[in-house]
Amino acid sequence: MILEYQIKVETYSGYKADEYPVRFWIAEERLEVLEIEDRWYSPGFTYFKVFTDDARHYLLKWSTDNDRWTAKEVK
Repeated sequence: MILEYQIKVETYSGYKADEYPVRFWIAEERLEVLEIEDRWYSPGFTYFKVFTDDARHYLLKWSTDNDRWTAKEVK
């Protein structure tokens, strides 16, 4: 079973606000985003497949309508 966690995210803001995630927290664990492997958009959501400093891959989903982030570990 793959769990989806609601997370806190710190983002980089360049030419637009909240351009991409740079780190996030699952409970008390802080994870640094080392690489954004993929990014795609759908109505109301932005998705990021990231590789983190714990050597895992996560799918981050940002609900742009309510500014809510979730994460789940992926292969």
